[in-house]
Amino acid sequence: MDSTARRAGAPLALALATVLVTAAALLAALAPRAHAAALAPVTSFGTNPGNLALYTYVPDGLPAQAPLVVLFHGCAQDAAAYHRHSGWAQAADAGGFALAYAEQRTANNPSRCFNWFEPADVARDSGEARSVRSMVEHTVSAHGLDAGRVYASGLSAGGAMVGEVLSAYPDIFAGGAIVAGIPAGCATGMVDAFTCMNPGRTLTPQQWGDRVRAKNPGWTGPWPRVAVWHGTSDTTVAPANGTASVRQWTNAHGIPATPTATESLPGSTTASYYGGSDAASARVAHYTVSGLGHGTPVDPAAGCGTAGAYFLASVCSTGHTVGFWGLGGDPGPQPTEQPTEGPTEGPGEGPDPGECVRSTNYAHVQAGRAVHRSGQTYAVGSGDPLGLWNVFVTTSLTETSPGYWENTPGAC
Repeated sequence: MDSTARRAGAPLALALATVLVTAAALLAALAPRAHAAALAPVTSFGTNPGNLALYTYVPDGLPAQAPLVVLFHGCAQDAAAYHRHSGWAQAADAGGFALAYAEQRTANNPSRCFNWFEPADVARDSGEARSVRSMVEHTVSAHGLDAGRVYASGLSAGGAMVGEVLSAYPDIFAGGAIVAGIPAGCATGMVDAFTCMNPGRTLTPQQWGDRVRAKNPGWTGPWPRVAVWHGTSDTTVAPANGTASVRQWTNAHGIPATPTATESLPGSTTASYYGGSDAASARVAHYTVSGLGHGTPVDPAAGCGTAGAYFLASVCSTGHTVGFWGLGGDPGPQPTEQPTEGPTEGPGEGPDPGECVRSTNYAHVQAGRAVHRSGQTYAVGSGDPLGLWNVFVTTSLTETSPGYWENTPGAC
């Protein structure tokens, strides 16, 4: 090409380049933005004698001194599946807390079960239990979390492991949830494990409590608050284990093994509370789901997890567990108190007086239409109970007078 042709082609090339750059910028602007929070592997987290893997999920904009929930999957599962199906990611986003998933390796157990039945893996500062302690210490330090608000939940073998780490580390865990799991100290080997699973082992409450106390003989309390979940039709881990776990932890707390209150929840679920009159005050809670088999109870219709293998559509166990622990911020005013301020939307942003607003309980609280107390939500002004404070429960509120909201089911 001669110099004249090159000079003539230069403006055309420049124009084409400009068009391409502009188009690329436009496509980038229109492309959906990725959510920064994602399940992330942590390659090194300190002492790891149990050879476990760690994955964390830290919501965007998490405030300093937020709580931490440590999660244990069931056999044949992994951290990604538990994160995808259990509803804990949505709960963490709504409640403002971080998640740490412990993951078993096939080199430790071919079925990927946590070794809750091996004494060397559940003793304080030994094996898998020590690895879990390292996970907690690393995650709390790395993300500026509240070391006084660390909780644990797990399914099946993971649920059994929750009981073990609560017993070994009552100085680290403030509460736990044992889902279709087994009492702490039930087994001392593989043969014992199968007996514990089904039909279960029969001990007195004192004997079960002694199994907890033996893990940390010098500990004088307080013990973690414990929620126990079990389906009545579980043939893998007999429902008797749920009852035994309740007896174990009520004895550890030194409270009667008879419920002080009960209530009916969705999904044919009965909640029994021990040492308190409701979920907010009880030290131990027993959630029995009628007709449920072996798995984590979820409620996909309410946006609480997704159904899958060992994730069974029934009731939002994650949401109720979060409420039991009291996660999601500092308690608000009593439901019968008048608020000192009205809705928090700016001028022109809120609904007109008399307008009906249907939204999640979390959004109602954020907008000032409701307050939360101990994990429960109440309408501002009327104090009408709305249920759990999370993104799973949707309710309708009507402002009947300025700053006075009433629960109006089905109105909008």
